[in-house]
Amino acid sequence: MSEQVLIQFRADRQLKQEVSEIYESLGMDLPTAFRMFMSMSKMVGGIPFSVTIPKAQDEARASAVFDRMRTQAQRTPEMTLDEINAEIVSARAEKNR
Repeated sequence: MSEQVLIQFRADRQLKQEVSEIYESLGMDLPTAFRMFMSMSKMVGGIPFSVTIPKAQDEARASAVFDRMRTQAQRTPEMTLDEINAEIVSARAEKNR
């Protein structure tokens, strides 16, 4: 067996209690769960689960972006279809130079 080392870190008391209860219901203690986490990290070569931004934050960001775009669009002067087409023709001509 390889040499054992002590790993210590601080955590929120309530979070530790809640997580400990979860692992106890699965028949293991917190140190065993952490050893499993480290073993899986080694096996996959990184964090052994998907790390993503919670959906609520995604929705808030998307809403903020949408609001900015709507405000920006409201400040843009209205154009006729002929003006829009003329701008497209001009941009294409400039691109082909």
